[in-house]
Amino acid sequence: MPAAPIAIVAAMRKRAVNLTLNEGLVAQAKTYTSNLSATMEVLLTDYVAQQQQTRLTRQQQADAASMDWNAVHAAVGSFADEHSTL
Repeated sequence: MPAAPIAIVAAMRKRAVNLTLNEGLVAQAKTYTSNLSATMEVLLTDYVAQQQQTRLTRQQQADAASMDWNAVHAAVGSFADEHSTL
């Protein structure tokens, strides 16, 4: 899922949150941006999109592995079938 465009992110409803961040890092970041909240929101939006894509990719890989295993099982059966004691 692609990240929302900055204009859409800016138009969404906002909620105040408390974060605990390294004081020195915040001071350095403020030298690069006049709106730390907006910068963090863009970065967090990108992070969430990346995590969603990673989860989707892993799920697709698991689905493909499952389909492959089912195809092998359908073609040759299970090794355990020859050794059942029932």
